[in-house]
Amino acid sequence: MSKIVTVGVSGRHIHLTQEHIEALFGVGYQLTEFKPLSQPGQFAANETVAVIGAKGKFETVRILGPARPASQLEISRTDSFSLGVKAPVRESGKIDGTPGITVKGPAGEVELAKGVIVAARHIHLHTSDAEKWGIQDKQMLKVRVGGERGVVFENVLARVSESFALDMHIDTDEANAAGVKNGDSAEIVE
Repeated sequence: MSKIVTVGVSGRHIHLTQEHIEALFGVGYQLTEFKPLSQPGQFAANETVAVIGAKGKFETVRILGPARPASQLEISRTDSFSLGVKAPVRESGKIDGTPGITVKGPAGEVELAKGVIVAARHIHLHTSDAEKWGIQDKQMLKVRVGGERGVVFENVLARVSESFALDMHIDTDEANAAGVKNGDSAEIVE
């Protein structure tokens, strides 16, 4: 049985707590939706912020909503060099021991003490997909992407939940190296 999944290329973005949203945009501020994302209830916001590191900054980093329990900046390895931040590869939400960054919005600035990561490549699986394919939450998978520069990605983290839609996420460095774009297909091979 083929285990085909759609690939989503994840550009640099930031998740913010409501407290940080208000510090950056004003008291009571609520994010507004620019477009929905592949995961139910998630969206790219109209709002962007600047992020400032030791060596550089990015002016328009998209916020992904809704507000989260912890603020987290997800960047590629290339971005980490540009910013001068040694961001570790981590599962989203695992931010203990990670570096911080300055975030600037139209109403203020926030110093994040931690939260800068290179997101581990992963696949969101609905519980029914995981059961059908015999995949466990937190299992490491191998995924083949075809095409002119076809590759097999190793150490792809399976994330299983009733609230997920089937989708693989890689960052822009990985996508560029493999010649992959949003909507391409990949196959779980192991």
